[in-house]
Amino acid sequence: MPRYPEKRLRRLRYNPLVRDMVRETYLNKNDLIYPLFVAPGEGIKKEVVSMPGVFNMSIDILVEECKEVRELGIPAVILFGIPEHKDAVGSEAYADNGIIQRAVRAIKAEVKDLVVITDVCLCEYTDHGHCGLLDGENILNDETVSLLAKEAISHAEAGADIIAPSDMMDGRVLAIRKALDYKGFTNIPIMSYAVKYSSGYYGPFRDAADSAPAFGDRKSHQMDIANSEEAMREAESDIEEGADIIMVKPAGAYLDIIHRVKAEFKLPTAAYQVSGEYAMIKAGGKMNWIDEERVMMESLIAIKRAGADMILTYYAKDVAKYLDKQK
Repeated sequence: MPRYPEKRLRRLRYNPLVRDMVRETYLNKNDLIYPLFVAPGEGIKKEVVSMPGVFNMSIDILVEECKEVRELGIPAVILFGIPEHKDAVGSEAYADNGIIQRAVRAIKAEVKDLVVITDVCLCEYTDHGHCGLLDGENILNDETVSLLAKEAISHAEAGADIIAPSDMMDGRVLAIRKALDYKGFTNIPIMSYAVKYSSGYYGPFRDAADSAPAFGDRKSHQMDIANSEEAMREAESDIEEGADIIMVKPAGAYLDIIHRVKAEFKLPTAAYQVSGEYAMIKAGGKMNWIDEERVMMESLIAIKRAGADMILTYYAKDVAKYLDKQK
């Protein structure tokens, strides 16, 4: 008589209802943050060529988009600005009437119960495309941090719910925290891009925000893709400086880092499924090389399984609609 295995792990996979009962990881709408690009003008909705389904939108269109986002049950958006004018010091980033400041005020006036997160950096606003002030080709850290704190205050005054510095300058979380507290914004959390790698996955975003560096690269401040211990030091530093949420970016190629950050610090952890990740899945789906919807969900569940509490993804609306269909 043949000897059969005593341990049969397939027993819990045979019945689909049982499979659902023992499932360990679930993706839900409260996990989602939807990135949006704000452009000058009126009636503007221009698709980003390298990111099908993603648009540069003027504020009037953006507000309607945010209404749809909230109706879908997505709790939060993060805003990236495309200014009308760029200069060497990124002055529109911290202008009272800058593109993000106006967008935040418009959303807050018309859309209830939507968390508005603002990206704090200078790369979208400088004519050289770098994340800070320059001395020749050297990015100045401390002088840049002063402007980032100024930008954060302008966003808070406009009504932003969470401030998200993405620049990777040293000491910027502490400077922003002190500035917010001094101005009375003690209850506004900081979602720090604490672990942001110098990644090749950012290309489509730079198309969308017109923020590619005019020269050189960002390896002097963004992390080396080969390093993980450094990631832990970056996260720990930002936590010590007052970060309330830690972000890892990109997500898909850095699942090990997401897991380590969450396990070590047990702080709310965000992960950004960046433009290149989205674009590759889109392209594969368009060519019928993969099942786009299935890979979309698999990629996001992997990020959640790794330890992310919240996921920034351009697929947020598609995921919300998918989850509604599963009810």
